[in-house]
Amino acid sequence: MSEVEPVITIRDLDLSFGETRVLKDIGLDVKRNRVTAIIGPSGSGKSTLLRCLNRMVDLVPSARVEGEVMFAGRNVLADGEDVVELRQQVGMVFQKPNPFPRSIYDNVAYGPRIRGRVPRARLDEVVEGALRGAALWDEVKDRLGSSAMDLSGGQQQRLCIARCLAVTPEVLLMDEPCSALDPASTARIEDLIADLREEVTVLLVTHNLQQAARVSDDTIFLLDGELIEVGPTDTIFTKAADSRTDDYVTGRFG
Repeated sequence: MSEVEPVITIRDLDLSFGETRVLKDIGLDVKRNRVTAIIGPSGSGKSTLLRCLNRMVDLVPSARVEGEVMFAGRNVLADGEDVVELRQQVGMVFQKPNPFPRSIYDNVAYGPRIRGRVPRARLDEVVEGALRGAALWDEVKDRLGSSAMDLSGGQQQRLCIARCLAVTPEVLLMDEPCSALDPASTARIEDLIADLREEVTVLLVTHNLQQAARVSDDTIFLLDGELIEVGPTDTIFTKAADSRTDDYVTGRFG
């Protein structure tokens, strides 16, 4: 079986907030068109790692980053990087749904409009495609002009996913996207994540080990800012090479 091509390559990634070192010499390849879960105890650096990949960490004034994050042939941490373009190619879905206080249609159309790359005549097609990709079209197709704020929490989260998909990203970062949702909405999002791997690469931060085992192809285990182990999810959960990984996934700590 041939090796899956990496879409992101991380080398010697080190990050500090002020005097606090949060990530320590992280090195790994993120494989294309797979779902990769990032697990570890609270404070292990999971969300921080995710935010390095599309430069969201830049919003923290005290952040100091070293190393390389290679994507599309360039180091996205380098000075002069077009961060707006990067965040369209590497989209992000947050823990709490954050739809814009606009219509459902305008939420999804926002990205294509500001990029100016979609002819007006095709915008309806792009919006429908993104909503279908987020498994939301059938629920909202008759009320696209209604406020996104009237949707349920699970629907709002899928709308945020559709908003990302509308600008055709290569990578979708998801930071605990189900933690604020009920079990039924969580199941819908998990089904959607499984389908999305056909189109995009997904990196998923989750505290829910059962969720990681259900939806991911590969798993990264972080502990105190260090990469302890990375590999196929089945291996991480059943035959971990490091005893700390085994202790965490079997519930001995965390």
